[in-house]
Amino acid sequence: QVQLEESGGGLVRPGGSLRLSCAASGSIVTIYTMGWYRQAPGKQRELVAEMFVDGSTNYANSVKGRFTISRDNAKNTVYLQMNSLKPEDTAVYYCNTVVSRTGVAGNYNYWGQGTQVSVSS
Repeated sequence: QVQLEESGGGLVRPGGSLRLSCAASGSIVTIYTMGWYRQAPGKQRELVAEMFVDGSTNYANSVKGRFTISRDNAKNTVYLQMNSLKPEDTAVYYCNTVVSRTGVAGNYNYWGQGTQVSVSS
């Protein structure tokens, strides 16, 4: 199995910054994607940012220029640096990864437990 451990959420004022971390562990052979989604109350879960195995990235239009995703391959950890935060960024942020696993065919999709990010004055 694969586990995702998230950290870094919290309460911040508009214009402030937070950094989220997500560490993957378990029987991982290859991490194909690692990224962040978010879900605000009453809304669907949406992609925030993701990084692919080749290092390429994809961002939601709403966070381009403000958020940066990065990865430490040695630690199987992905980071989301969030700057210039806005009240509309308030949501539960979920880490997501697609991996191949030791001794098992196919690719597998895993989710973290979520971490709350609140932006308010």
